[in-house]
Amino acid sequence: MKTSQTILFAALLALACGAQAERRQQRGGGHEQAGVAGQFDYYTVALSWSPSYCATRQDTNQCASGRQLGFVLHGLWPQYVNGYPQNCSTAPLPADVRQKYAAIYPSPGLAGHEWSKHGTCSGLAPAAYFDLSRELKERITIPPAFQRPATPVRTSSAELVRAFKAANPAMPADSLLPFCGDGGRFLREVRACFDKGGRAQSCGAQEVKRSNKACGLASFLLPSVR
Repeated sequence: MKTSQTILFAALLALACGAQAERRQQRGGGHEQAGVAGQFDYYTVALSWSPSYCATRQDTNQCASGRQLGFVLHGLWPQYVNGYPQNCSTAPLPADVRQKYAAIYPSPGLAGHEWSKHGTCSGLAPAAYFDLSRELKERITIPPAFQRPATPVRTSSAELVRAFKAANPAMPADSLLPFCGDGGRFLREVRACFDKGGRAQSCGAQEVKRSNKACGLASFLLPSVR
């Protein structure tokens, strides 16, 4: 009897864990998923606010005194509607390609990381992936107030999005999302969404929810460049 009860309990526990995992996947929980190169829904261009990054890190490349970096390319990420693929293959990044495109990032070492984690999921050859990364990054016009502010800028999600929309009229609703850190006190990065043809599109509903949760309705701060 005890054996039967033990088996029944184990079966119920497995079902519960399976249902919980399914709910996490439906919510985009975990976000990172195994993927197949070229099979994704859209791209996200992530632009980090460098002063926020450098406030907590000792990166001698990105954070050297006098560089005065504002928004910098974090990466071009293939996305699912819920979550994203990663490390889709072990395709190497040729040394000449790494060297050619290292300058599009604030730190040269980012090229290798972005290729292995995200680029391998794009279905593109390394050079084509980095060309697209640079092209889509350059399509995003940074509003003047957020280019290289000499003093900290306090704003809100709505105000920041309005400014980006004014500077980029082709952006549809929810195509640019702010993400904050430190409990919503500081801007960490903005993410802009594009379809596979490179046209601006709305981000997935789960990303919109994550943005709202990260930055909330209150104002947040953009530390000044240095």
